[in-house]
Amino acid sequence: MPVTNCSQSGTVRGSKPPPGQCNTTNDSECCVEGKLYPVYRCSPPVSQNTTALLTLNCFEKGCDGGGPSECDSSYHSDDKPVVALSTGWYNKGSRCNHMITIHGNGRNVTALVVDECDSTEGCDVEHDYQPPCPHNIVDASKAVWKALGVHENDWGELNIVWSET
Repeated sequence: MPVTNCSQSGTVRGSKPPPGQCNTTNDSECCVEGKLYPVYRCSPPVSQNTTALLTLNCFEKGCDGGGPSECDSSYHSDDKPVVALSTGWYNKGSRCNHMITIHGNGRNVTALVVDECDSTEGCDVEHDYQPPCPHNIVDASKAVWKALGVHENDWGELNIVWSET
């Protein structure tokens, strides 16, 4: 039976990143010492029009995305339309190398799923000292934002719908 409700499954306590250890490229947030961040093991159900929040991520080496992508242990060019999905949607890698269609800003773009936006852990070296990802995120490369025709000054967060292609 599909999950119809996705509730918070716990918290992660923020720790202060060592100097220079949290990459704030693309307005990425660094964990705040002592702050509690929600974690989720699920995401809202996937449909033909799954609502989500599009966020900006860099999938290239040395960027705010942290390490290589989970699906193929590789880095990806920001010139390619690639995305990371929140943990529940990533579904233990079952959507790796699948295409999704993103509808936003009056346009559509097809993107390749290459990574997980971890909703279960964060605030540690593995996650670049960034908080856990919310449960409803499609974290996208610059190529996705460009294809959707969003002005670069407005990159960061956009309400979208997505579907499996």
